[in-house]
Amino acid sequence: MKKNIKSKYLSFWPWLILLMPLLAFGMTNKKMIQIMEIFHIEIPRIWTDEAIKDWELPNPNPAYSAQPISEEFYYNLPERVVYKTYPVYHPDFEPEGYWEWLHEQEAEIALDESKLLTEEDWVKAGELLFDYPIDTLGAVISTPHVRNREFYSATEMPLTPEGIMPYAQWVVAGKGKVYLGNLSCAMCHTRVMDDGSLLKGAQGNWPGDKAFAFALEFDGASERGIQTITNFLFGSPFAEGDPHGKLLASGKEAILEAYKAVPEGAFGRQGTSILFPPQAPNLIGVKDRKYLDHGGLGQHRNIEDLMRYIAMNQALDFLNFYGDYNPIGLTKERLNTGEPIFFPGTYDRHSDAQLYALAKYVYSLTPPENPNKPSPISERGKIIFAEQGCVTCHTPPLFTNNKLTPADGFEVPEEHFDKYDIFDISVGTENGYTMKTRRGTGYYKIPSLLGLWYRGPFLHDASLAKLEDLFDPERLEDDYVPTAFKPHDVKTKAVKGHEFGMDLNTEEKRALIAYLLTL
Repeated sequence: MKKNIKSKYLSFWPWLILLMPLLAFGMTNKKMIQIMEIFHIEIPRIWTDEAIKDWELPNPNPAYSAQPISEEFYYNLPERVVYKTYPVYHPDFEPEGYWEWLHEQEAEIALDESKLLTEEDWVKAGELLFDYPIDTLGAVISTPHVRNREFYSATEMPLTPEGIMPYAQWVVAGKGKVYLGNLSCAMCHTRVMDDGSLLKGAQGNWPGDKAFAFALEFDGASERGIQTITNFLFGSPFAEGDPHGKLLASGKEAILEAYKAVPEGAFGRQGTSILFPPQAPNLIGVKDRKYLDHGGLGQHRNIEDLMRYIAMNQALDFLNFYGDYNPIGLTKERLNTGEPIFFPGTYDRHSDAQLYALAKYVYSLTPPENPNKPSPISERGKIIFAEQGCVTCHTPPLFTNNKLTPADGFEVPEEHFDKYDIFDISVGTENGYTMKTRRGTGYYKIPSLLGLWYRGPFLHDASLAKLEDLFDPERLEDDYVPTAFKPHDVKTKAVKGHEFGMDLNTEEKRALIAYLLTL
């Protein structure tokens, strides 16, 4: 039988000898065991056929639920080598001679898993991996783009006070081999705050879809090319009405406008949509959440589930089948030949140890100090929060009940009540993301309200810029202009659903918002 656990350890006997004198001074056996355990960490084997069988929720149309690659295929992928990386500067801020200096550097391996001994070591390694780009092939943007001033003005790219663009890094794979690295976790989950500081793990403000549109235009991509890559990313021909098929048929300019319409704080990651773009999730506090993705696609029952989720989201889902459909045009016969497959963005994978370190880092994320302190008005808002019944779904102390709520048009299968945590009431928000994409489940997870003060735009589709907009009755009308995301081909659009708090008076809304900002 194949083992599902591999161990990383040192020989304990030398350490026992060193610890013996401490025992003489009264160290308890329990304390000694705790010290010894830091030198023995079990790394789960996370991609097993058994584990991935029921980890993700099914599609609203179960016949098109994701079929991931097999355990054998996964572990035949080469493990990722992690090189030292260097910051990307806006051209006006780049230190003199920096570009030439980069090309003189030799490749330097940045991570040696054999030296990770303590919890602190693993978390520190996880932060390095969080920032590490998995693509150097130009999957989103490439070197000519970030060395062009127009790129920054066209995308309104957030920068640090030093002029660093923190969403990508230079990867040096050898002398003269300098590549722009894309698709790190940090790309979507880093926020440049108003003072220029970085908040890792937060809802990011990377203008990714605008950046991709710039890249496509700058490179002179053909209509056929733009259609192909957009289909790779979002195609879902099995969805009712095939909205992405209609987008592709609308032509090059319409597709580019759809990318440009996605605001900072949202991002059309693969398998979702630029028609129903998901708000970039806040990862701070994710350790306490039972479901991952806005639709609750991935169950989160333990650290192994988070490791699987990271692996899947690093472009591995391009190899999924949905019925007989594959996003990059593979057939099942081709997938199973054993020949290398170069899928968009990457062709290697993190080792299980690297995934473990990454997950440990994500679990370690903590929020910054909240500048919004409790006050008499926020205390009044706390009472209103309870009186309005908000605590039913956004239950303290996590400010979520960790359940799934069905979208309009989705009938919950009876067997789901025994398998998942379901709150069987729809709040009526837009359902395109969860009903018409590859990541759809028919549900939305009930989000945590913690950290609202550093987040935005709001709702799962990032359609509202401010909390005040959530309680504005005018947003329910068809002539409303959404304050954040609105589709590229509409001028006005109702932002429906979640009508709680609409009937409060102005002062009550002000108090409620003041309270929400203290969370």
